[in-house]
Formats: sequence, structure tokens, C-alpha cells
Amino acid sequence: MNNTGIVIGAGIAGLAIAIRMARRGMCVSVYEQAARSGGKLKEFRQDGFRFDMGPSLFTLPHLVDELLDEDLRPFYRQLEVVTRYFFEDGTQLKALADVEEFAIEVEQKLGVSADKVKGYLSHAEEVFELTAPIFIFNTFHRWKDVITLANFKRLLRFSKLKVFSSLHQFNKQMLGDDRLVQLFDRYATYNGSNPYQTPATLSVIAHLEHELGAYFPKRGMHQINQLLFMQAKRLGVDFHFNTKVDEVLVEGKKVRGIRIGDEEKWCKQLVSDVDIHQFYRSLLPDRKRLKKLEKFDRSSSAMIFYWGMNKRFPDLSLHNIFFSKNYKDEFDNLFERKLISPDPTVYVFISSKENPDDAPSGCENWFVMVNAPENVGQDWEQMRRQVRKAVLIKLGRLLKENLEACIVAEKCLNPVDIEQTTGSFGGSIYGASSNHLLSAFYRHPNFRKDIEGLYFVGGSVHPGGGIPLCLSSAKIVERIMVEKTKLR
Repeated sequence: MNNTGIVIGAGIAGLAIAIRMARRGMCVSVYEQAARSGGKLKEFRQDGFRFDMGPSLFTLPHLVDELLDEDLRPFYRQLEVVTRYFFEDGTQLKALADVEEFAIEVEQKLGVSADKVKGYLSHAEEVFELTAPIFIFNTFHRWKDVITLANFKRLLRFSKLKVFSSLHQFNKQMLGDDRLVQLFDRYATYNGSNPYQTPATLSVIAHLEHELGAYFPKRGMHQINQLLFMQAKRLGVDFHFNTKVDEVLVEGKKVRGIRIGDEEKWCKQLVSDVDIHQFYRSLLPDRKRLKKLEKFDRSSSAMIFYWGMNKRFPDLSLHNIFFSKNYKDEFDNLFERKLISPDPTVYVFISSKENPDDAPSGCENWFVMVNAPENVGQDWEQMRRQVRKAVLIKLGRLLKENLEACIVAEKCLNPVDIEQTTGSFGGSIYGASSNHLLSAFYRHPNFRKDIEGLYFVGGSVHPGGGIPLCLSSAKIVERIMVEKTKLR
């Protein structure tokens, strides 16, 4: 039993920790209530079109590569154009991967000096260097990880983090032009937060995308899930799909295992890749911890339309953003009124731009997303009709095209669907938002001090949501587990 481990959930973080545990010589079993692995990182096919259902932007690919045997590592192409932006005044801007070229593009299109852009990204790099070793690739829930000489030296540069300014305030001060401010405000949405509330520390995300680079796997985002699953199987990980875990068993101050129906499964190490709200609601009921979690703002969710289009659009890239005219009102709707703005910002992801096999000849597969609030009982069918109409009008106007006539396949996902298919409480994709100065410190840690052998990974716990952070959570848990159990 000392060498047995159980993982609940086969999302990307669950797969990552299963691989890491197996490489440490553990006998690992993964229990997943869905029919397949991947969590939010799934795909579906309809009428000849293939769609990635969830995450679409990929950064820090080395976090995937380090989990895979060399022969399994996929080909990633670094994007030359990260995102194409469309503004309501008719301005179009290409966010080029080359920082020098991007700065020149901004200067030519928006009139903001190239030096300002490079200065902003240089600041974002410095924030990354200060925060990554503490908040992204480490845990700060143990004093020995926090009180170090290196962290003391970082503390001397604390003012660089701009934690007492909102991201929007900082962007306005640094960049000036409303369109460029809106572009960099958008990075708050990468973890489901509000740029008018979240600390300016989130400027760090711009560094990941513009300076470390954005990538795309050869066969789409789902390929990451497929390869991690193959690697886990290669290492002997035992998967049980369509299997719902009913209870986490604890005896005294140690984890004992899980219960599935009337059957108990024993283990020494247990890792949960379940949304932390769901974990404390059903698997290990704990009203006190639930009450604490419910104090914090939930992240935004999404409404996604998957459209098979019967033509190609040469003016669009892999990633495209069509901005709303009033960004502040959009976030007031999301977080205050719990509604979707009548004029939402629209994200269009077209994987067939990189992999033509994802759509029939002459066609494109559109993943069309708008930010949505968490589910609190709204009339989502009515909202779907309203949003669909608004999106078609907006994109049709900016692209000068009758888009309704181009749609030949369609599917829609709303926050209720997201909660049902991924277990994300309320459909909040990233768990808690970062709409507070101390949000990072409020995230649930990756372990329980009072229960030996119980660990947590995934987007609803430290360090947060998104592929890189989920993979990092597994890396953190492995390190703690090794320290505590003396695994090889």
C-alpha cells in the first residue's frame, strides 16, 4: 500500500500528476467519471468539422514536453501572428510574435511609440522573473518555501509588481491609447478576471504570450491530452473511465482511499483533480471550507458557439479578437449584473488555419467565444439567442459578410453545460477570480496540512487555471510528495 496512489479526475493536471507519480515508481490508478480523459481539453466532430472544445492558446510548451518520452513529443509551431485584433473604429492590428515588429505595428497603426510598447513588455518580463518562482512554479503555503534568501531579494523589488494599482489603471498610465489599453486589459480574462479590479501584476501574462511565445500543436489542442494519456498508459497507469468516486476516505489524520458505490479502494497517496468546490461538497464534505471558498469572487465562464463555415476568410488568423466598444460596461455586466453585454468582445479561434484537415475543403471551423458570468440561474436559452444575434451582427459588420448564410454546422456550450461536462462549479472556468489584491493567497493550497497523503491539482487550486498553471500544480505536488514520502 505504501507504493499505491489514486488520482481522481483525468483532466490535464490529473494526467500530469499520474505521469509524475508513475515515474517515481508508484502504482497509480486514475478514476474519471467521464468517458475519456482531457477535462476541458476535449474535441468533438460534426459534419466533417473537428473542434477543440476548450483551451485554444498554448504557452510554455516545455511543461508538456518534460512529461513525455522524446518520441511522443509533438511538433509545436510557434505562431508568427499571435492574435489579430479588430476594433470598433475599424482599426485592425496584428500582434506579431517578434516584439520589435509588434512595437512597430502598434506605432504605425495606433500612433503609440514603439519604445512604449517595448518598455511595457520589458516590465512584464521583470514581473514574471519576480513572481514565477513564488506564485507559478512553487507553493507559498509552507514557510520554508517562502522565507528564502532569493525571495528576500525579490521583496526588495516589490514595488515593480504594482499590486496596489488595477491592471486597467496601470495600462492606461503606461500606454495611453484606449485601443492598446483594451488589448492589454484583455489579459485579465486569461484567468477569468476583471481588468478594472485585478492587480496590475497580471501584466505578467503579456510576457508569456509576446516574449516567451504562443504555439500550436500540429494536430490541435486535443493532441496534448492524447499524448499525455498515451504516456500515462505507457508508464502503467491504470485508468477507470465512467467511474464516479462517491467519497474520499480519511482515517484519523491520514488519507485512506476512496469509495465507489459499496467498494473501497485503498491508497497511500491521493490526488484530487476535481473542482475544489465540488470536492468539499461531495467527496469530503466540509461546510467550513466551503463557506471560506464562497467568500471569493468566482471567475467568469463562457458561451461558445462552434460553427462550421462553408467558406474561408483570408482576413482572419488562428486567433482573432473583435473588441466591444465599451469594455468597462462589458465587465460590469459580467461581474456585477451577471449578464453578457449586449456588445460583447468576441474571440474567434480557427484551428483549420493551422490544420486544414479540421474542416472540409474550402471551409473553416470557428470556435466563437464570449465571456459569460458564472451560472446563478440565468435564462441561458434566452441569453444564447440574444448573444448569437449580437455576435452575428457584430462580426458580419466588421467582416462585411452575411455570416448566418455561411453556417452549415452548429453547436453551443453555456456555463451550465460547462459545469455539467467539466465539473467546474457554476461553470467558472478558472475557479476563483483574481479580482482582489490577495486573490493569489486565497487559492486553495496543493495539499492538506492536517491530512497526510491528500493533494490537489487543477485550475481551481494553486497556482490557478489554464494549461501552464494546471501543469505547474502537478509539478508542485510531485515535489511536496517526494519530500514527504521520500519517493525516489
